[in-house]
Amino acid sequence: MDSAQKFKLKKLLKELGQYRGRHTELVSVYIPQDYDLNKIMAQLAQEQGTATNIKSTSTRKNVIDALERMMQHLKLYHKTPPHGLSLFAGNVAEREGQNDVRVWSIEPQVPLKVKIYRCDKAFVTEPLEEMLETKESYGFVVIDRREATIAMLKGKSINVLVRTHSMVPGKFKAGGQSAMRFLRLREGAAKDFYNKVGEYMKAQFLGKELKGIIVGGPGPTKYDFVDGNYITNDVKKKIIAIKDITYTDDFGVKELLEKSQDVLANEEIMDEKNSMQRFFDALAKTPGKVSYGKEAVLSLISAAAVDTVLISESLSDEEIEKFENEAEKFGTSVKIISVETNEGVQLRELGGVAAMLRYECNA
Repeated sequence: MDSAQKFKLKKLLKELGQYRGRHTELVSVYIPQDYDLNKIMAQLAQEQGTATNIKSTSTRKNVIDALERMMQHLKLYHKTPPHGLSLFAGNVAEREGQNDVRVWSIEPQVPLKVKIYRCDKAFVTEPLEEMLETKESYGFVVIDRREATIAMLKGKSINVLVRTHSMVPGKFKAGGQSAMRFLRLREGAAKDFYNKVGEYMKAQFLGKELKGIIVGGPGPTKYDFVDGNYITNDVKKKIIAIKDITYTDDFGVKELLEKSQDVLANEEIMDEKNSMQRFFDALAKTPGKVSYGKEAVLSLISAAAVDTVLISESLSDEEIEKFENEAEKFGTSVKIISVETNEGVQLRELGGVAAMLRYECNA
């Protein structure tokens, strides 16, 4: 599911979430992929017949009307869409006694596995909400002999979990200590520190659904740590890459993310960063092939000059929808960019909208 599809789903869920029925009269239907649409039509017709037994006149009418609207809407489909179909219908009038029966449908971008029919005071949206949840995450560990930072990358967000410092003495020994004794003290303190970091990794990562752990740091320390007997095997087998980086603090975590593009190439955050980097590269080298700013970009979209529009998620839903609707008219691709990366923050500061053009435009 790309960023534009996620935005549309979030917008639908927000709209559905604001409605409440006065009684159990809002209808939700989930049709799983490959399910026979005719069977759903038959079930809805049966439910409509059953609804005639509802005692409350207004509730009975609202349920029957909602089911009728839903069945009429389903006639637009010759068969169940490839990933299934979700439908919602009900009277959402603000005042009791008024009639405002609406129907919504969405073809999910992720295969729908559940079959649901429910008539309730609220629409059932949990299966769609689960599709928005980022299930894949990575563990990040940056370490040298002085300090270590442990973090988690989930979707577009990096959360620092642990910051810890070592008790390893500096390289210059205190007066009166022999070189060998001082070296033993340093090595012993380093091993204690590695063991401590290994325990932190176990506490933070063991039992979590991680796609992998990436370790980084300057010099050989990271290899000493990974190759030594400091990390429990269940955690160590999740390590998928070791990277050379300069820092081991929060900045080091961001540096590790930058250096791990090869590992994270298919992840959403890297797609965002790469899209924005292409824009900034073009801005520096061929400025006539890009544009930014709401009015300028909207005008270029309307002129069919925009190949891809980059929209900051910091804009309002109404503004994003305006750009999406215009982009759809002219076959322009849309990417919604978060503010979780430095590039995303730069886009927000540029006015929240940027564009890659189909041809050079100096006007």
